[in-house]
Amino acid sequence: MLIWTMTIMGVATALIGCLPTYQTVGWVAPKLRAFYSSGVQVGYSVGLLLATGLVTILSGGLTSESFLAWGWRIPFLASAGLVLIGLWIRSGVAESEEYVERVKNADEDKVPKLPILEAFRRFPAQIAQIVGLRFIELLTMYIVTTFALSYATDELGIDRQFMLNITLLVGGLGIITIPAFAYLSDRYGRLRVYLTGGIVGLLSAIPFFLALESGSTVTIVIFAVLLVNIAHDAVVSVQQPLFAEMFSPEFRYSGAGVGYQLASALAGGFTPFIATYLVGVGDGSWHLVGAYLAAGCLVSISVAAYLASKARRTVGA
Repeated sequence: MLIWTMTIMGVATALIGCLPTYQTVGWVAPKLRAFYSSGVQVGYSVGLLLATGLVTILSGGLTSESFLAWGWRIPFLASAGLVLIGLWIRSGVAESEEYVERVKNADEDKVPKLPILEAFRRFPAQIAQIVGLRFIELLTMYIVTTFALSYATDELGIDRQFMLNITLLVGGLGIITIPAFAYLSDRYGRLRVYLTGGIVGLLSAIPFFLALESGSTVTIVIFAVLLVNIAHDAVVSVQQPLFAEMFSPEFRYSGAGVGYQLASALAGGFTPFIATYLVGVGDGSWHLVGAYLAAGCLVSISVAAYLASKARRTVGA
């Protein structure tokens, strides 16, 4: 399934570079650009760094006319090479010993034919919790690196290259901060690290937009780093083991995968559109978007606090 996922996403991404323009096929062109993506842990930061770096190079080396005409296609077409690398890496990754042992000793008559439906039936609360836990991750990253880029340049007149440089900065720092938070979670507990990131995200949501409004480059950088490299990176650093432990081995992929992708669709793919809509409703103001980001952080904090309280009760019992 992972190979299929990588192949489908990779082919779709590469084909974006082949899309016709509006002048060529009319309304069909924007309809074909329905696209979202999400990454996990360091892989996202590396991808963010590579993608933004390539766009920055192309923007600097091409005229605006050339970039809009054909230069934007190059990063998407180049992704085809990354898919091949990913498939090569995946071919050498073995399943966990626990999973292999469970499958070897499984009763064929009791193996569910549709594990996804069975996961929904047996673990509905856990799937919902994963969706709630990912809100802060997805909202902080998409708003800082996607929405803020267009809002800051179009509405506030901030230099586009400066906002792209922020994306490069947080992507580069993520390669360091995510493993660092993962190390701390092994020592002090996953939910403690998660809650720390969640609180930082909640407290930084409104100040980030105040910084954009003020135009202070130093303040914008500080709160962008707090939202992405502290809030976002702290929560994603613990997701893999945290989500996996919510399910028995035979349902880890289907159960965690369903919750993970539901959150990507609800809080990831739609966030730039929701944020843009909120700006329109607010007559160009950022206040509703700031409230949206803060509310998402609060949802994730609430779920994590519940899980932490539940874990303490279990240990006490």
